[in-house]
Amino acid sequence: MRNFFYILFFFPLTIFGQQTINDSILINGTYRHFITYIPSIYQPSQPTPLVFNLHGRTSNAFQQMWYGDFRDIADTANFIIVHPQGLLDNTGVTHWNLGQSTVDDIGFLNSLYSYIVSNYNINLDQVYSTGMSNGGYMSYYLACSMSDKIAAIASVTGAMSSFTQLNCNPTHPTPVMEIHGTADLTVPFNDIVNGIEYWRDYNNCNLTADTTLILDSYLGDLSTVKHIVYNNGDNGVTTELFKVINGGHTWPGSSISTAGTNYDIDASVEIWEFFSRYDINGLINIPTTVNHNVINEGKIVRIIDVLGRVTQKKNNILLYYIYDNGTVVKKMFLE
Repeated sequence: MRNFFYILFFFPLTIFGQQTINDSILINGTYRHFITYIPSIYQPSQPTPLVFNLHGRTSNAFQQMWYGDFRDIADTANFIIVHPQGLLDNTGVTHWNLGQSTVDDIGFLNSLYSYIVSNYNINLDQVYSTGMSNGGYMSYYLACSMSDKIAAIASVTGAMSSFTQLNCNPTHPTPVMEIHGTADLTVPFNDIVNGIEYWRDYNNCNLTADTTLILDSYLGDLSTVKHIVYNNGDNGVTTELFKVINGGHTWPGSSISTAGTNYDIDASVEIWEFFSRYDINGLINIPTTVNHNVINEGKIVRIIDVLGRVTQKKNNILLYYIYDNGTVVKKMFLE
């Protein structure tokens, strides 16, 4: 018997007018670099959300722009993405400082915020931070130390460190999302528990979570996902966890596939949908323009695999179907 699943989302494929800008600012005598992505539909007259997208330890801004990629989503939902670059720690690898070095990353990110705000029309109520691993840790830290600027955060394979928790002074209920694999050998799953509980309690959410099992639409990744949500926080905020059973230290849904990557969800899509529900004052109920539940197909232009290679329809393999109406649908036929 043949089963067919429609899985993901729609966005225009051919985009004109977007800009990827490599830039730097001088902080304490050191030039700090960053990459800014301006979506094709950005209008200087329209206040626009801003997303910080922070790389992991040993990684860099360019790699994160591709690995934890929000650019296609930004081109339909209209938000600016900034990819900051971390400096080297005392072992010689890039990092974000969570009390383990003397690098003034909070000073850098505050200055970067001011720079972006002064150069683009940013909606100051809709500034968010996300990141991979150490970038996820740093997003938790920003929710504490830049609480007056950050509306919500999402961490992928990161956690809230004990240093961050001891130095956390948030000023408003803060929506928090964690996406984490139970087989993560770099940041063990148990490391996230204290942080989830901290924000559940600070946000005054329900003590008992609502749990949804996500459709296991891609059997080949050998993992499944539970969506765990602590609802009814102050100002309508939630504290959420995507628990990836057997998932590794990876970004779910990434086009750069590594061992342990789950493809039942797309972390970038889930994060933006989460962010888009909130501003710094809480729930705003503005629906996101990213839609992965409604099918509205046109004529197929081509089919590509997760690495972007043109292919033909195949069974039991996750493929992207590209249509002439400017949409992309992730599908898999099971034989």
